[in-house]
Amino acid sequence: MYNVSMLKFIDIKDKYGHLTPIESKIDIPFEIKRIYCITRVDQGITRGFHSHRKLHQVLICINGSVKIRTKNPIEEEVIELNDPSVGLYLGNYVWREMFDFSEGSVLLVIASEYYDENDYIRNYDFYLEEAKKRF
Repeated sequence: MYNVSMLKFIDIKDKYGHLTPIESKIDIPFEIKRIYCITRVDQGITRGFHSHRKLHQVLICINGSVKIRTKNPIEEEVIELNDPSVGLYLGNYVWREMFDFSEGSVLLVIASEYYDENDYIRNYDFYLEEAKKRF
């Protein structure tokens, strides 16, 4: 899908467990400006329902599992994240919805920009109108 890709990080495994190092501009294709976690999502809840005009993100499920629905005016895809050594890159103008969070799941979100409400497109019809110019 355009502007969506899977990233595989180094997974160092030894008798002490797993270590997954992630570095800005090396493993993540942008400078990291913000990080946040989504946790304790009740069963049946879907989050997201937005796109960004400028911001790029990498989503990593560091515990449990979560499904991500990505859309653009041409395509739609559902990706399950359940491995902390795998990230989902979402570029700008990709609509996203996160759902089917397992109990105890932790979704880490790495962002290319600081929070800016003006960067969000929260209405799907407005999103389609803007995104059609890019696809």
